[in-house]
Amino acid sequence: MIYKIRVILDAQEDIFRDLEIEATDSLEDLHTAITQAFGFLGEEMASFYTCDENWKQEEEIPLFDMREGDGPERLMHNTALHEVLDEENPKLLYVYDFLNMWTFFVELADIADFEDGRSYPNLLFSFGEVPEAPPEKRFEADDEGPEANFEEPFGSYDDMDFDENWN
Repeated sequence: MIYKIRVILDAQEDIFRDLEIEATDSLEDLHTAITQAFGFLGEEMASFYTCDENWKQEEEIPLFDMREGDGPERLMHNTALHEVLDEENPKLLYVYDFLNMWTFFVELADIADFEDGRSYPNLLFSFGEVPEAPPEKRFEADDEGPEANFEEPFGSYDDMDFDENWN
């Protein structure tokens, strides 16, 4: 089976690539296809994340094993696409280059039959130009976390129990 996948850069502008790849290919193969389709060298750290229908991230599947301890961890090279992407779970998140946080929405658009004479992965369609720098991320406040109000002045330090000349 061939997966037809739309990969959308998380940006204000519409920037996406449509790829087709074999369902039995690994996430590392998809990582390579995405980096090539968007013009990256593919030399930076990256991870896929399983997610729910609202794009809330769940399990991380990294390119390299970064754990300090033992135990099984799913990595890109040993995870087939069909294990994490199917009609019931059609979405993944992909983050490339953790310093710049290029973030992509990966969505299964269609499942087709293998075509003789065609090589996979295959770039079907390209729309939009990738910016020189990654788009800025706007993080929403977590409803469960504490709120910081930076509008209020900090006030006086006189009431605090420490020596201001401690150094």
